[in-house]
Amino acid sequence: MTEGAVAGLAYEDLVQGWKRTFPPRTISREDIVRFARQWDPQLFHLDEEAARRTHFRGLVASGWHTACLAMRIVVDGLLTNSTSMGSPGLEKLEWLRPVRPDDPLTLTIEVLEARPSRSKPDRGSVKFGYVMVNGAGETVFTQVAWVIFGRRTPAGT
Repeated sequence: MTEGAVAGLAYEDLVQGWKRTFPPRTISREDIVRFARQWDPQLFHLDEEAARRTHFRGLVASGWHTACLAMRIVVDGLLTNSTSMGSPGLEKLEWLRPVRPDDPLTLTIEVLEARPSRSKPDRGSVKFGYVMVNGAGETVFTQVAWVIFGRRTPAGT
């Protein structure tokens, strides 16, 4: 488990308003290029010189790279050693500002809603809002996602 991780969380713990801010992480220039080569080979993700000639005026991480970083942060700091049963999907995903090499990125997640399953008493669904900010405090990424968590004690038992 990663430093600062939350262990043992179950559906019952994740009430509306529950919030967690994770330690900052960075994406290096090399990480940006490596990810882009494999998954999003656009010039402003691959080549510093070419990126300077775009509206970004420099190398930027793929939005998908940013989303993957957010996922990794949540897996390391929340989902591992929890009762997570996966996700049925996202409601929203936004890339609001470019992510630059070595900029510290801080992710905060908050429970927006939690509801028990009507058909499966051993679980419930939790709606999380994600906000990632850069070193200047500007929001670079937001997401709204549902995650299914097991319950410690199934409803009705």
